[in-house]
Amino acid sequence: MQDKVIIIDFGSQVTQLIARRIREAGVYSEIHPCTSDPAAIKAMNPGALVLSGGPSSVHDAGAPPLPKAYLEWGVPILGICYGMQILAHTLGGEVSRATDREYGPAVFSALGDCPLFDGVEHKDRLKVWMSHGDHVGRLPDGFSRIGSTGKVENAAMCDPARKIYAVQFHPEVAHTEQGARILSNFLFKIAGLKPGWSMSSFVDSSVKRLAEQVGDGKVVLGLSGGIDSTVAAVLLHRAIGKRLYCIFVDNGLLRMGEREEVIGFLREHFDLNMKCVDAQKIFLERLTGVDDPEKKRKIIGHTFIEVFDREAKAIEGVGFLGQGTLYPDVIESVSFKGPSAVIKSHHNVGGLPEHMNLKLVEPLRELFKDEVRKVAAELGMPENIIWRHPFPGPGLAIRVIGEITEPRLDILRHADMVVQQELRASGWYRKVWQGFAVLLPLKTVGVMGDDRTYEHVIALRIVDSLDAMTADWTRLPADILARMSSRIINEVKGVNRVVFDISSKPPSTIEWE
Repeated sequence: MQDKVIIIDFGSQVTQLIARRIREAGVYSEIHPCTSDPAAIKAMNPGALVLSGGPSSVHDAGAPPLPKAYLEWGVPILGICYGMQILAHTLGGEVSRATDREYGPAVFSALGDCPLFDGVEHKDRLKVWMSHGDHVGRLPDGFSRIGSTGKVENAAMCDPARKIYAVQFHPEVAHTEQGARILSNFLFKIAGLKPGWSMSSFVDSSVKRLAEQVGDGKVVLGLSGGIDSTVAAVLLHRAIGKRLYCIFVDNGLLRMGEREEVIGFLREHFDLNMKCVDAQKIFLERLTGVDDPEKKRKIIGHTFIEVFDREAKAIEGVGFLGQGTLYPDVIESVSFKGPSAVIKSHHNVGGLPEHMNLKLVEPLRELFKDEVRKVAAELGMPENIIWRHPFPGPGLAIRVIGEITEPRLDILRHADMVVQQELRASGWYRKVWQGFAVLLPLKTVGVMGDDRTYEHVIALRIVDSLDAMTADWTRLPADILARMSSRIINEVKGVNRVVFDISSKPPSTIEWE
């Protein structure tokens, strides 16, 4: 396999960004929790290690330690924030508690002639992003100071003989100028790695790996029409052809015309084995009277498995289950302190019933969302599929706030269709991560013509994001919002008010339920 970087996760909220930046430089990277067995990490034969930031102080009881084994292999190491502090602490330096936590922009000055900062412009006054409560006071033996800020004397350090480098700031975030250059210097000038990670190489290796994994077996895959399951299906189809069986379950919670669009496209362009199952009645019956969002998700998940299981058993000789699991799903299921608190149930990781007795096949398990889109382009998919906005597994059930009924679903479908049409017509569809309508569980007074009305409220949720881990509300031009509002109120029977959600994630989530 190509050169690989292992990121040891000490709990930073932006550890995924480190992996993304390294991959963008053309080097494959993986994230593993700091609780991992060092022997297992060594067996992966990494070309370099990166130690992430984290919320702990090295002085806290229970603070995650750095196994000394990582320092004994001779593998180049880059420590970031807590990664720098735990390096200093482990190697005999001194880490001091800061009187005030430093969070936000700082001006960094590189010192000496260090390869970590080769080619970095204005490196004597570089704008960087800090987020720390401790700082390194006395450096460990063998280390020298290679950078400072106005508040932190030892803001970067290195031991060139052991190829160990560390910075107090976060080069992975966009707020740090030329952070990508600093990371590239570590990868190529210090660690001597070679770029070999691309979506073209991924497609070739993935098809080969899938063919070997499945052998002469059969795979069944639940196809939603979203980019993840679609790309997974096409990769599997390339690997095993007609021995892939795709099942599309119409749960009655789809958007306007979605069933016809998905099935038509995939059959026409990729000649996939597809079966469409009309299960609207059973889903809607089981959701009757349910307004708790987590109960909705569980009912939908369990019912999907029941329907899918029945259809899968009807295919003779199936031994594998294909899923569109992405790398962020995998990371979140094995956080540095174990599984994260459940904000909402995820439908891809850990939801496979034992009685199905199928082996998992996950073609996209190594990829981030933006990489999936690049794979889709490599596979020749059209832009309207590649850039289709994410759609949640539970569908419109979590955008109809409160009880789900067919009339309420119809109102939302029509309102959402207007949102999609206006985003595309204005050229904003590709600019935003996600845009959709939400039906609220309340009515308000209005006036239409000379009549008083008492009708439903639609909320517009339009956000910018890179990977859905964080998101900010989109500053959509007022004239586009005005058109959406006017069309929804005039064209969607039963709606007399439209509101715009200006909440970011965190503290809010992208979806309302």
